[in-house]
Amino acid sequence: MTELTSSSASAATVAAARLLLTQMGLSPADLVIPDAQMPTFGELIPKVRARLSEGTLRTYNTHFDHLLAQWADRRLDEPSKTDLEEIASRIQADARVNRASRGGTSAVEHFISATRCLYRFAEDTGWIRPSDNPARKLAMPIRQPSHRQPIPSNQLTEICTVAATTGNDPELDSLILRLHIETACRRGGALALRPHDLDPDQCLIYLREKDGTDRWQPVSPTLMRHLLAHAEDRHGPRTGQLLRYRNGRPITGRRFDHIWNRVGQTLPWVTSQGISTHWLRHTTLTWVERTFSYAVAQKYAGHHSKSNGTTATYVKSDLTEVAAALAVLTGETHPLVPAYQPGTTGPSAR
Repeated sequence: MTELTSSSASAATVAAARLLLTQMGLSPADLVIPDAQMPTFGELIPKVRARLSEGTLRTYNTHFDHLLAQWADRRLDEPSKTDLEEIASRIQADARVNRASRGGTSAVEHFISATRCLYRFAEDTGWIRPSDNPARKLAMPIRQPSHRQPIPSNQLTEICTVAATTGNDPELDSLILRLHIETACRRGGALALRPHDLDPDQCLIYLREKDGTDRWQPVSPTLMRHLLAHAEDRHGPRTGQLLRYRNGRPITGRRFDHIWNRVGQTLPWVTSQGISTHWLRHTTLTWVERTFSYAVAQKYAGHHSKSNGTTATYVKSDLTEVAAALAVLTGETHPLVPAYQPGTTGPSAR
């Protein structure tokens, strides 16, 4: 009797499933992906690359290249979770080691994110089922605390001096460093800056950064003059990239690497500690938090308050407070707070 009930229930389930598929205009065969349709990594990666933003592609591209070098002709459904973990282990072992590194965990995290991006596209296209997706089963490494720290004022002065007195375009490099020191912006924000984003009357620039943190950011009158002069001298279109070489060609992220490689040749501790542009963000934001408040530092950084607890909803900072902090940082009065007289100076690039 039990067997009859079970068999009857199974038949009823199958019948219901067939009815549902019919109503959806599908057949059981539609749920099976033919082997001939399953793409290889060499076929899939160019499709995914074409859909990514410039910043995301810059992060994932190295790992896409790694997968193409090893598995260009391999189908997407062939690698297992273990295969992906073996590649992740090799990436971690080969990661660059310096004082700023965190045991290669960041490289592994980016590899897993890049792999998940590929398989997510394959899922959305119907090439692979979520249950068959090996990237879903990969565990993200535990993120280690960052080794970045604020750069002491005397060392920051040394860095700016070397950048301003060496290299093939010290004027450009000094402008880049001052932009990052004053605004604590990310590299992507500097690269996305356009002449059209400059408001000289209020000494504001419009930054477009990751996670939709687009915002107006105060800058000093001195920096604004140099940004305007740079745009005019290097013939940047109003809606084109602002930071350019002398020949008018827009810079890329390679210019930042060039700056730190060159500075590190003169100041070996820059190389040994792995100091990069992001250290400038740490330096400025730490100073703002210590000198003013966490709320002002949060606004200065362009961080959203919703992820920092309920209290942050009530203690928000505003643009004028950021401008006041900048006035103290640079020692220059800002148009948004003309009555505010800077009394001390911070880690400026002057």
